[in-house]
Amino acid sequence: MKKIFILFAVVGLVAFSSCEGDQGPEGPQGPEGPVAEVFEVQMDFNTGNNFGKTFPLSPKIYSGDNLLVYELVNTNNGIDTWALLPQLYYFANGTAQYNYEFSFDQFSILIDASFPLTQLPSSFTTAKIFRVVIVPGDDGVNTGGPNSKSINKADYSDYNTVIKKYNIDDSNVKRIN
Repeated sequence: MKKIFILFAVVGLVAFSSCEGDQGPEGPQGPEGPVAEVFEVQMDFNTGNNFGKTFPLSPKIYSGDNLLVYELVNTNNGIDTWALLPQLYYFANGTAQYNYEFSFDQFSILIDASFPLTQLPSSFTTAKIFRVVIVPGDDGVNTGGPNSKSINKADYSDYNTVIKKYNIDDSNVKRIN
């Protein structure tokens, strides 16, 4: 008798678990995930700002996001050429480079040199333009772990490739102070 009761219980469980009703209404739209963005800064490097400047990030970026900074190195027939920092330059008295660092709520652009920064030419320190691109950290990029996904990672050294990969419209880039 016990075996028959268990058999009916199992059959009943299978029968009820396979029942399906009408589909309910669609739920509300969830929050938008991390989005890539781009903006520009123009700055002078001098002794007053210790040859660097820190900018706040508002809103703050998510943990795992990446911030990339590109220097405007050339404009030819209206076409800009951007180079990913750090960029190393050679001078008669040594080397200097533009570099950057960032955290979740700010980023800094600075100059490092193997000689006194006051010896840099004004063309290296005045009215420099940089593009800042925030790239979402959860983009499925292969991290190299045993369970990691394998997809094509953007070539971050190429500004145009990054803009295309993350579908960024850079036709009207906002400049921040």
